[in-house]
Amino acid sequence: MLWMILGLCLTLYASICLVFFVTQRSFIYFPQPSRNREIDRITLATAAGQIELAARPTASPQALLYFGGNAEDVTLTLPELVAAFPGRAIYLMQYRGYGGSTGQPTERDLREDVALAAAFIRERHPHLLLIGRSLGSSLAIGLAADHPPEHLVLITPFDSILAIATQIAPWLPMNWLLHDRWESVQDAPRVNCPTLILAASDDEIVPAANTTRLLQAFPEPGPTLAVIEGTDHNSISAASAFWQVLSQFVATH
Repeated sequence: MLWMILGLCLTLYASICLVFFVTQRSFIYFPQPSRNREIDRITLATAAGQIELAARPTASPQALLYFGGNAEDVTLTLPELVAAFPGRAIYLMQYRGYGGSTGQPTERDLREDVALAAAFIRERHPHLLLIGRSLGSSLAIGLAADHPPEHLVLITPFDSILAIATQIAPWLPMNWLLHDRWESVQDAPRVNCPTLILAASDDEIVPAANTTRLLQAFPEPGPTLAVIEGTDHNSISAASAFWQVLSQFVATH
C-alpha cells in the first residue's frame, strides 16, 4: 500500500512538472491588443513575419526606445512618454503576438527583435534613451550590454525570472523546466552607461531582494536607485515622483 501511495505521488508530481513544462510561457507572456488607435505605427520585417513599433517619430537626433511589461499595451503608455519627453522621437516595442506584431513571444526571439528595432532607430537618431519596464527591463539590460545607449532606465526590474519562479515554487525543478530564464543579472556586469533603477516601495511581483541582487551585479559606481514610495508593481508610473525622478536623471546625466 505504501509503495502504491508513493507511486501515485510521484506520478502526480511528474504530471505537474510536465504540464508546467508545456504551458509555462502562458504564465510569462500575456499578449495585449492595441487600444490606442490614434498613433503612428512602424512595421519591421523579420524572418518569421513582422514586428510593430508604436511611435511618435520626429527628425530629432534624440530618441527613446521603450520595452514594456509582459501584460502591457504600450500604445497607452505613448502619451505619457510624449508628455515627459516632448523633444524626442519615441518608439515603443510591440512584442511578438502583441498589437500588430506577428508570432509567439519567446526570450530568444524577443531579444533578436529588439536588436533589429534598435538598429533601425540608431540609423535615424544617434542619441538613444533606453527604457525597460518589468519584463522589458531584461531586454533593455541585454541590449545596453551589447550596444550602450546614452541613458538606461529600468522600471521595476528583476534579477532573473528563474530566481523569482524558484521562490514562488521551490518544490519544482525550475532549473530544468524553465525555457525562458530572463537572467538580467548575467548581462548587468557588462552595462557601462548611466543607469537609473525605479523601484516600487510595495512591489508585490518583484521582491526588493531581487532588485537588490540585480543592482549589485552592475559594475561600479552602479546605477542610481530611486524607490517610489506608496506604489506597487503596476501603479509606480502613476506617481508624480516617478516622472520627476526620470526627467531629472535624463537631464543631468
